[in-house]
Amino acid sequence: MGKIKEIHEQLLNKEYSVTELVKTTLEKVKRTSPKLGTYITITEEKALADAAAVDNRIKNGEPISMLSGIPMGVKDNISTKGVRTTCASKMLENYTPIFDATVMKKLNKEAPILIGKCNMDEFAMGSTSETSAFGAVKNPWSTNHVPGGSSGGSAATVAADEVVFSLGTDTGGSVRQPAAFCGIVGMKPTYGTVSRFGVVSYASSLDQVASFTKTVEDCAIVMETISGYDPLESTSVKRPNPSYSDGLGQSIKGLKIGVPTEYFKGDTVVMEKIKVALKMYESLGAIIEEVSIPHAEYALPAYYIIASAEASSNLARFDGVRYGARVEDVEDVTDMMSATRGHFFGKEVKKRIMIGTYALSAGYYDAYYLKALKVRTLLKQDFDRAFEKFDILLTPVAPYLPYSIGEGYKDPVAMYLGDLCTASINLVGIPGLTIPCGFSEGLPIGLQLLGKPFSEKQLLNAGAVFEQNTDYHKQSPNLQVL
Repeated sequence: MGKIKEIHEQLLNKEYSVTELVKTTLEKVKRTSPKLGTYITITEEKALADAAAVDNRIKNGEPISMLSGIPMGVKDNISTKGVRTTCASKMLENYTPIFDATVMKKLNKEAPILIGKCNMDEFAMGSTSETSAFGAVKNPWSTNHVPGGSSGGSAATVAADEVVFSLGTDTGGSVRQPAAFCGIVGMKPTYGTVSRFGVVSYASSLDQVASFTKTVEDCAIVMETISGYDPLESTSVKRPNPSYSDGLGQSIKGLKIGVPTEYFKGDTVVMEKIKVALKMYESLGAIIEEVSIPHAEYALPAYYIIASAEASSNLARFDGVRYGARVEDVEDVTDMMSATRGHFFGKEVKKRIMIGTYALSAGYYDAYYLKALKVRTLLKQDFDRAFEKFDILLTPVAPYLPYSIGEGYKDPVAMYLGDLCTASINLVGIPGLTIPCGFSEGLPIGLQLLGKPFSEKQLLNAGAVFEQNTDYHKQSPNLQVL
């Protein structure tokens, strides 16, 4: 598939119809998705009806937006009215929302075509998209490897050209890491920039809706639609919504890029690709210097304590009484709640609930949760000091190449350490952009650009300049082998 602007022009020029585009897309999804595990629900009937509606507007000479008729996927923890939303869990296997999330309301006004709900780690808890109750997602570049997580289905469907763009959620790197593993662009906006209303919460102070695209320009176009103030969401920030796609690719001469030394730990080949990217930026006029984030080593334990604690609170509602499925054949309500949660939640979800409950319990709150909050403050101060000197920071996204299927859960602690470069960004709430910067053993590698709060436009410009001078974003996996 082409870029958003290219497809838009082709639709206006009537080189093909939206219906033809959607039928071709659905045929491809039906062929490749069963092998990649990208979708939980395919919305064929709705997609064709929506495509016909856009075709009628074009036929009648009515104006259409840039996203009208563009095939998209949506992570299955984002509420879609009338379309099943499972969070990849047996707990919500038969749940069909009666309302749209705010991001879906915004998108529906622009009329892109929803192809389906994308597979993911159960309740967004995981780094590999293997914890789904509906089967693991596989990486389009190598089906023996994971696509990253928790938004692995949303990333893989874009990398496999099943859709043009998709939505995911990022709690500790769940958009940026799969974007890197799948060789595409992923953007985590500043916390509060995109509404979380209608998104099934994992960790409310960390979650952020974000996008996957093939190019930085497409990312900017999607951002223009999904961002903006939402009175229905208490953490939504009221500020002007800029035009992210205007003026992309401007000179970065004099741009000060900081390189946090604490994040350069991991596979030599990954670090070497990032260093090559740094040299590229330097050749384009950027000023590169090292910087320290002193409390970075404490970010991961703080993240997993805070995220698990918030998950424990958020998932308490799924008890067989208020929300979710229910085990019926029990003697009393206490047994029913215990049996329901034990039966319908997967292992990873139960593990994180138990960790979070423990961290919040009397006698341990001060030792764990309160201390993690203090680390979060110290980390925020570290980044504030770094941004006093630098415009943006550049790091790896993941310290390793994509894991082999099943490899990560043989050593869960090592897998959690894979979030080293991403989790701290959610703790401090700043924006992060992932762009592809190379390959090794046929697998993609990504770099991460970090900015001050609400500096998305600057990050997008820096990403677009790198993209203009490389061809990594033009490469696609060989799906003929599927």
